[in-house]
Amino acid sequence: MYNQLIMKKNYSILLAILVSAITSFAQKGSIEGSIIDASSRTPLIGASINLSGDRGDNSDMFGKFSIPAINPGQYEMIISHIGYKTEIIPVDVKPNLLSSVSINLKKDELNLAEIRVNSKRTSGLNSIGAIDIRLRPVNTSQDVLRIVPGLFIAQHAGGGKAEQIFLRGFDIDHGTDIAITVDGMPVNMVSHAHGQGYADLHFLIPETVEKVAFDKGPYFSGKGNLATAAYVDFSTKEFLDANLIKAEIGQFNSQRFVTMLKLFNKTNEKNRQQFYIASEYSSTDGYFESPQDFHRFNVMGKYNAWFGNQSQLSITASTFDSKWNASGQVPDRAVQDGTIGRFGAIDDTEGGNTSRTNVNIKFNKQWKSNWKTTDQLYYSHYKFNLYSNFTFFLEDQINGDMIRQTEERDIFGYNTTAEKSYLLGNSKATTTFGGGIRYDNINDIELAKANRTTFFNSIQKGDVKELNSSLYINQDIELSDKVNLNAGLRYDHFIFRYKDELVGATDFAKTKKGVFSPKLNLSYSPNTKIKIYLNNGIGFHSNDTRVILNNDADKILPKVFGTDLGVIFKPNKSLVLKAALWHLLSEQEFVYVGDAGVVEPSGRSRRMGVDVSARYQFNKWLFADMDVNLTRARAIGVAKVKILFHWLHYLQVLVA
Repeated sequence: MYNQLIMKKNYSILLAILVSAITSFAQKGSIEGSIIDASSRTPLIGASINLSGDRGDNSDMFGKFSIPAINPGQYEMIISHIGYKTEIIPVDVKPNLLSSVSINLKKDELNLAEIRVNSKRTSGLNSIGAIDIRLRPVNTSQDVLRIVPGLFIAQHAGGGKAEQIFLRGFDIDHGTDIAITVDGMPVNMVSHAHGQGYADLHFLIPETVEKVAFDKGPYFSGKGNLATAAYVDFSTKEFLDANLIKAEIGQFNSQRFVTMLKLFNKTNEKNRQQFYIASEYSSTDGYFESPQDFHRFNVMGKYNAWFGNQSQLSITASTFDSKWNASGQVPDRAVQDGTIGRFGAIDDTEGGNTSRTNVNIKFNKQWKSNWKTTDQLYYSHYKFNLYSNFTFFLEDQINGDMIRQTEERDIFGYNTTAEKSYLLGNSKATTTFGGGIRYDNINDIELAKANRTTFFNSIQKGDVKELNSSLYINQDIELSDKVNLNAGLRYDHFIFRYKDELVGATDFAKTKKGVFSPKLNLSYSPNTKIKIYLNNGIGFHSNDTRVILNNDADKILPKVFGTDLGVIFKPNKSLVLKAALWHLLSEQEFVYVGDAGVVEPSGRSRRMGVDVSARYQFNKWLFADMDVNLTRARAIGVAKVKILFHWLHYLQVLVA
């Protein structure tokens, strides 16, 4: 009898708790709304929405946001975005009701006070880049890559070759461990004649760049092949505010002309459409004794339309062509003994020419069921021809050691995503499904002994067909007002085919491989001034098709295991800080060296380091920035080698 009374009492308490929870949930209200650019009348992505009490959200691609399960009462809603004037509006949240608001943000001078932090994945991570793109001078699209803190580039073969990239202890070569896109279209060239992941951004006119999204590490399910050290997404302008004509003339017979013109512009209460063209011509002889004779011409046209802020159609077409000469690398002893000057050359016939034509179509749609979808179709036609001479007459004392690397390819691709936000109890959750397919058809990819006038013999020559299909799911859950969980799983499947013409092959050798890439990320934001995050994930980069099929590579898709522990801190309205401790473990580095037609296999490697970035605003016109990046990279299982740096010698060289 006593036990029965106890059980009844426990059931009564449990029932009371459930009723209380249901009643409490039923009494809560919600807010949803949209953020609009006041001048263009188009949705504004990435705006930060914060309620008093530290609840918040970020606007999506349609400018939409929602904050569920709010206790009834009076609140102040703060809406901010970098480059826009902050708006503060009162909101009355009533029980069991959904309050809707629409806010127009007006463009304003850059002000770090506009930055606010919340636990959302999209909040704060790209604040540094959004600041820098408005402050730093940019001469080429490759320069924009420097916005990524800790990333630096180097050009060593004239102005037309893709830059060498270094980041987080990786010599990324020209793109092996960084995934780069423009408006969602991949820039990297897999199984390239010069090197895996070759990323030539020279087809992008820097004045057309509106936003640069980036992050470091293999933690993002929407990013697949090559996204190990980082990814960088360039977004070109949707609409021009004004026409632009620019002329620049400088030393060494340098000149650059840029034109951006609106050819069609139509706006009404529901729709906004615009078609503009942009062109760029650059030329220079460079500061070397042998003229570089560099010429590049770019043309881009973009049509963008918003229909009722519910759907967006974007069509972009571009083409570019460049040619150049290069003085190349020289032996130090030739400069020291006076054979050549500091800016002289042993062989000034290096250089090349390249071109790329792109068509990119993207359609975004918000459905009545609250699903948001994106469909993208793209095509590229690419040509590449490069002459290099690294050893002069070391191997061939008669004809010299110059090599030629060539290829011609077509890239076909399709990407799709479907995303929906909903409630799990009092928590907001967002599920994203995505997938894509990319096919590279590469004809006559060749490494040959040749100079500008004479062909000697082929070292490698053949055709490559490479197919990459992918699927992923990403889940984002607000565990509380202050904690956000993000988890994802990605699967990539590759089919590699290669026909080696030098061995007389008539059929394609073929192999296939798949890889799973899980991600798990957690962020905690106790207030609007600080966010702590822990990112974990596995990424990969594919190896060159010729390596895989000609060398029976064991590691076709070597993985990279990564962890980041970081903090974003805004102690006052004028200062933004970001710091991270990170670790990357590479399963294997297996590189195809296009310059020699050989393979450089190696074992596992470990990289770890510290990243610190700071941005400070003294007043409306004066800013300061600082990036400190410390990296320790080691090959696992290889004896340590101590290197003594002669700092005095380097200082003397710099002063000279």
